[in-house]
Amino acid sequence: MDHAAHHAFEFLLAGKAMTLFSFLFGLGFALQMGRAQERGTPFLPLYVRRLTVLLLLGLTHIFVLWYGDVLSLYAVTGFLLLLFRPFPSKRLIFWSLLFILGTPLVLAAVHRLVPLLASSPEVIQTVAQEEQVRAEALRKQSRAVFAHGSYLDTLRPNATIYLTRLFRPIFISFVLIALGRFLLGFVAGRHRLLQEPERHQPLLRRLLGWGLLVGGVSNGATFLVGQLTNAGHIPQGAPWMFFLPTVSELGSLGLAAFYMAGLALLFQRPRGKKWLSVLAPPGQMALTNYLSQSVIYLLLFRGFGLGLGGKLGTLACLTIIFGIFWIQLLVSHLWLAHFRFGPAEWLWRSLTYGKAQPMRLNYEHLR
Repeated sequence: MDHAAHHAFEFLLAGKAMTLFSFLFGLGFALQMGRAQERGTPFLPLYVRRLTVLLLLGLTHIFVLWYGDVLSLYAVTGFLLLLFRPFPSKRLIFWSLLFILGTPLVLAAVHRLVPLLASSPEVIQTVAQEEQVRAEALRKQSRAVFAHGSYLDTLRPNATIYLTRLFRPIFISFVLIALGRFLLGFVAGRHRLLQEPERHQPLLRRLLGWGLLVGGVSNGATFLVGQLTNAGHIPQGAPWMFFLPTVSELGSLGLAAFYMAGLALLFQRPRGKKWLSVLAPPGQMALTNYLSQSVIYLLLFRGFGLGLGGKLGTLACLTIIFGIFWIQLLVSHLWLAHFRFGPAEWLWRSLTYGKAQPMRLNYEHLR
């Protein structure tokens, strides 16, 4: 069951959720621009303040809780998104696909070609091997601290892992791929794809069909190659595997498009709208739920908590994840029945505007 759960997670969700969230960030960028134009207010100063605060929240999240933060990545990528604001939609789509599908190819080329082009390939190979040894030593040391150390003990390896990743090509690839997803969301928001889905039903249906086809075939191919490689039927260094990361990204993009289009079409039906509206409150408190998940998972899996890290299979972990999500869904409904924002959203908004924002729904009556 664990193997089946792991493969199902990898096929259906891994990378797809991140693609959707990045897409929605870009769509939000278009919405903010549109609102600023409608109000006749400057867009740039407020947007820059929002991203700056988000970056600070992300860095705090990294060094206080968990190195696997996405807030700082989104903030940095959000600043880059400004460069593409004047571009027409067709050019945005071109750059988007170039970043999403081309970045893995460039990264693979760097790893493969640098040793070949170097004046002394043996030296490059030795350095790479030494780097692998150091990385493995860091992983082992970090796992030991995470499994048995106190909270304060975990802060140093947590920061070390993040800073080590920060100055590697892989981090730049994360930024560029995220930027590509942002650009797709920006185009969708500019053309009001999700704000007015009834106007775009033919396009949404095409995205539904083609997304399922492309996502299914690409993810299926990636899965099959992985299984054959693990079984020894395909050599690890086969030249054509150079393209596998791009195929994987294409699979994530395809299934994410399928999910997005399916939800947009379902939302246009009365019963579908009723069901999906249940998910609105946790979406409104996405930042709070994201940060609180880090706290919950650290208490569950780190040594200073229950210490379950490495002791549970995939199925048990997924059960915990979905259980926590449903609890957060309930808490989000209860919280927003009394307050305008989630706690983290309130902090983000207050720091952006430079003053405490009204929190309670009946705030005006309390004055």
